[in-house]
Amino acid sequence: MSKEKFLAEIEQGYQFDGDSIQLGASMYKGEVQTNSIVNLPLKMFNRHGLIAGATGTGKTKTMQVIAEQLSANGIPSMLIDIKGDLSGIAKAGEQKEFISERHSKIGFDWKPDSSPVELMSISNEKGVRMRATVHEFGPTLFAKILGLNDTQTGIFSVLFKYCDDNDLKLVDLTDVKETLKFAMSEDGNAVLEQEYGKISSASIGVMLREIAALEEQGANKFFGETSFDVLDLMKTDRYGKGMIHILRVMDIQNKPKFFATFMMQLLAEIYETLPEEGDLEKPKFVMFIDEAHLIFDGDAPKVLIEQLEIMVRLIRSKGVGIFFVSQSPDDIDDNVLGQLGLKVQHALRAFTAKDRKAIKAAAQNYPTTNHYDVEELITSLGIGEALVTTLSEKGIPTPLVHTYLRAPQSRMDILSSAEVDEIMSFSNLASKYEKDIDPESAGELLKAKRDAYAAKAEEEAEKIELDKIAKEEEKLAKAKAKEEERAAKEKSKVVGKVGKEVGNLLIGAGLKALGIKTRRRKFF
Repeated sequence: MSKEKFLAEIEQGYQFDGDSIQLGASMYKGEVQTNSIVNLPLKMFNRHGLIAGATGTGKTKTMQVIAEQLSANGIPSMLIDIKGDLSGIAKAGEQKEFISERHSKIGFDWKPDSSPVELMSISNEKGVRMRATVHEFGPTLFAKILGLNDTQTGIFSVLFKYCDDNDLKLVDLTDVKETLKFAMSEDGNAVLEQEYGKISSASIGVMLREIAALEEQGANKFFGETSFDVLDLMKTDRYGKGMIHILRVMDIQNKPKFFATFMMQLLAEIYETLPEEGDLEKPKFVMFIDEAHLIFDGDAPKVLIEQLEIMVRLIRSKGVGIFFVSQSPDDIDDNVLGQLGLKVQHALRAFTAKDRKAIKAAAQNYPTTNHYDVEELITSLGIGEALVTTLSEKGIPTPLVHTYLRAPQSRMDILSSAEVDEIMSFSNLASKYEKDIDPESAGELLKAKRDAYAAKAEEEAEKIELDKIAKEEEKLAKAKAKEEERAAKEKSKVVGKVGKEVGNLLIGAGLKALGIKTRRRKFF
């Protein structure tokens, strides 16, 4: 196909009636086609997306470009910053020669600009604290997080209902543990059995172990109050720019279960909170999940992945788009991958047979084209280049295009510690969520119940012991009295006999004194 036909195809495929953002210029046979602009329609951003490529090929900068362009169009977003290299979006970039040259080739000017940023945290990193209560998760989702089977999930639902029926709020993991300990105690188990049926102590033990595993991954910092209101993510600044919320989770890479837990809850909360919108002219909110393989790999329960698939399918009706950022399309679950309308594929490297297999699979994720050998091109893309396809406003995939990407307008480096502190000092959300609140909840109330049961049991045991001691003392007293009575009788007999002998001696002595003699009769 000729260059003219190629340019005509790109122009037709990437011009849209509604608002769009400029991603870069097309490339034909390795040459940048100035003013052949690759646009992305805002209307289709709720159809989700994928940004893939090997380390160092430009994925982070692409995410940065798209987020700042969304912000410029009044669309708020959240960036999951696992590597710690996204915070620079809060500061304007510097004019450099290579940037000017790049944009000269593309066909439009570059100017430095910053975006309004809120730094967020679910760990010890500096940022607005994001929390949720266990009660907000509900028994089904929380049981899935723990990887419980159907029987254990049923028991967990019973415990949630018991807490609901008795105004016991499950705020944090301590509340859950105390509820489980209450169910395992003799008196607590009896109360629950009477109302809901018998509960297995073995199942309770399994749940306690799973919660301990979740705590080890840092989840205890996430569960609690003040609970985060997702509507605080949907705001613009005073100039109409969409707020970019950078969630700083640099210590999350070895905690896949906790990461998956957080993402699932956040998406579920967004879905439950936002009204149905259908297809809007532009999305209400876009989320970028960097290092997305952490959700689909490791210890994340399979049921959680299935729940995420359902959420991705449903949440677009709320005007929300989700972008997964990872090294290879192969990192993303196939059922999720099939729902991603916008794909930006940076270079992949073929060092092993497994790599070559992954490249072949990646090439099959893109529309067929007569302009490129996709499988070969994926391995030779330069830094700041990508294969791009999206959905037209009619939902039809656009032609696959080798794209020379624009540079971010913001800083391509991280913020200093002082700059982080400065952003936090101007945060509109920090004061709202900075305090840890520990209300009287299920943990305290059920522990008090267990203590009361224990005190009552101790009191009853003490009473039984005192009764036993009293009976023993009474028995000893009776035995002593009986012994004293027997001794008294013995003493009385001895005294009587001695008295008689003494009496006889005295009588005899008296008679002798009177000169009276006595004699004994001898019969023989």
